Amino acid sequence: MRSELVSSIAFLALSGSPPVESPEPSQQSQAGYDENAFEAIDADIIGSEGYLLAHPDQRYRQLGNDARRNDRFDEALDHFRRAARYADKLSQGALAEMYWNGKGVKPNRPLAYAWMDLAAERGSRLLLAHRERYWAQLTPTERSHAVREGELLYAEYGDRVAKPRLERKLITSRRRVTGSRAGWIGNLSICIQPSHGSCGALVTGEQYYADRYWVPRKYWAWQDRIILTPPPEGNVDVGPVEALHVPAKDSK
Repeated sequence: MRSELVSSIAFLALSGSPPVESPEPSQQSQAGYDENAFEAIDADIIGSEGYLLAHPDQRYRQLGNDARRNDRFDEALDHFRRAARYADKLSQGALAEMYWNGKGVKPNRPLAYAWMDLAAERGSRLLLAHRERYWAQLTPTERSHAVREGELLYAEYGDRVAKPRLERKLITSRRRVTGSRAGWIGNLSICIQPSHGSCGALVTGEQYYADRYWVPRKYWAWQDRIILTPPPEGNVDVGPVEALHVPAKDSK
């Protein structure tokens, strides 16, 4: 059966932007600019070199997808692991699929389950469905191994420790705009597509430094709209659902 997860992850990670939603009231900046109107330029901004350097989760996810599409599976594994360290759930799901199917690595079903359990940490219906599908196919011995693998992964890649890594990067990168904590952007204009000494696409500082790209709380909410979006119509037969078996340990 074709993997719904691989195709869904490829689709969702292609641009990294969530589906367009109706604007909510009272989300305008002091200048009166509605941040929900930024949807049309998401793809241009998040594909720019400067943005990706400041967002290693999306940068390494894109590199991983490119490598996987070109059958460079060892590179894909490395890139997805790097993205996973910055709490990228799509990359964690991609790692699960690669370990489950033996793409670029010897198949390891317990480790694949542990990665998928981690990917589903925030409650994505699609990722939870695949986690349960994996669990239903594991032997009792593999399930025991999966629990141990999961404890190790949560300590290194769980949201509790991985989110702060990215948050520090976002805050530091945004502060470089002015060198101040306020990060005031004023009338700043940014070229996001430089080409042979000219600019192919220009955006305002207010657009480029929209809160949802740089303020951790809003960034996670924006990203969660991607992974928590209900999967396409259709059924995934996952068998009986059992309680989560891998505890998320506190870790420094």
